Amino acid sequence: MFIQKIKSEGLSHLSWLVGNDGEAFVVDPRRDCEVYVEEAARAGCRITHIFETHRNEDLISGAPILANLTGARVLHGPNAAGDVAYADTAREGDTFEFGNLRVRVLETPGHTDDSLSFVIYDTDFGEDAVGVFTGDALFIGDVGRTDFYPDRAGEVAGMLYDSLQKILKLGDQALVYPAHGAGSVCGDNMADREFSSLGYERKYNDMLRISSRNKFIDAKLAEHHYQPPYFRLMEKLNLTGAEPAPRVITPRPLSPAEFRALPGGPAIVDARTVSAFLGAHLPGSLAIPAPMIPAFAGWYIEPGQPVVLVVSDPEQAHEAAQHLVRIGLDNLAGFLTTDMPEWSARGLPFHSLPVMHVDDIRERFQNPPENWQLLDVRSKTEYEEEAIEGSVHIYAGELADKTDELDKNRHYTVMCASGARATIAASVLERAGFSKVDVFLGSFGAWKSTD
Repeated sequence: MFIQKIKSEGLSHLSWLVGNDGEAFVVDPRRDCEVYVEEAARAGCRITHIFETHRNEDLISGAPILANLTGARVLHGPNAAGDVAYADTAREGDTFEFGNLRVRVLETPGHTDDSLSFVIYDTDFGEDAVGVFTGDALFIGDVGRTDFYPDRAGEVAGMLYDSLQKILKLGDQALVYPAHGAGSVCGDNMADREFSSLGYERKYNDMLRISSRNKFIDAKLAEHHYQPPYFRLMEKLNLTGAEPAPRVITPRPLSPAEFRALPGGPAIVDARTVSAFLGAHLPGSLAIPAPMIPAFAGWYIEPGQPVVLVVSDPEQAHEAAQHLVRIGLDNLAGFLTTDMPEWSARGLPFHSLPVMHVDDIRERFQNPPENWQLLDVRSKTEYEEEAIEGSVHIYAGELADKTDELDKNRHYTVMCASGARATIAASVLERAGFSKVDVFLGSFGAWKSTD
């Protein structure tokens, strides 16, 4: 018997391959799913079942694709917002046998109406649960968000509370296998580790320590989460079944001439480091460092829109493209590795963005330049917890849709927690025609360290 975690970096998505007696099942596979077949074969197993804990909002499910590759049966929960075309429905109490490994279904709605948890037992060693795949109901250090049904906000928060009590009844000995880890958009307070037990979570997970159902509901209603536009595409594709990921994920390399000849105004995503972008970048490009693509690309790129990547090397192009493919942004027109000195040597245009030190910001508050504004692009929760007096707030993800609220004649210094999101936001402003923009490098972290 084995349990293997397969993590999708950036999304912080955790899927699980479990095998015993020559058979295996997968929990919540991702779109580029050949890895499950390869790892199962390496363990001498064939994949016979695919279990989905819920209809994911932040990535494309690989369940229908993996089913076509393996012939495995897909099981999904009841009460999805429509029929899941590629899956059979699993319900409370259903069981599946893999030798001495038994899987039992729990209906655990709240995060979504169709949420399931899958409990595993070793029938050779007693009747208690060994572990539970909790999907997005229970994380390590946090619990699932409940904001996908705003007209039923209190109801679904209460449903999640009830589901968590059902999971906790499995016993402190049971290990927890969630669908996401720290860094996911599906929770704000996940621990920076991917292993735990129900006993440990019961004792140390702040949300599980709330003993009153009404207080739990109040706590969930007070949360604020963002829903990038691409979530709607994920929800649709995860009902009907997405096409397989491109066989070759890395797009083709482009010369400067080929790039300039591309039709249709592609989105230019600069996936290099923040410092590389600040130093020199292509006009109109978006600064989205490769590890941050899952969190931010879906805010700014339309489904089907051609994408050109600016990267340091082909390996970074592969990483960036992989992130885009997992959220359905497949129209990859190519990548550029031309460095900016070579670009400028050809007489081609480039931009740079000035950076501000914390001392510069303090000086600006003491002697404000004419028509200057500090723009904080952290999340609403971060901003409400603590902010620099005199700043204004627009979340980085929402900025592209809110540039009309800002005056293009003003000078904006953009800040976040460290400078990474601020650079993304500054590139959004620059692309929208704002010419007086700089970045507070170090941002709130630097401000606090010298306070």
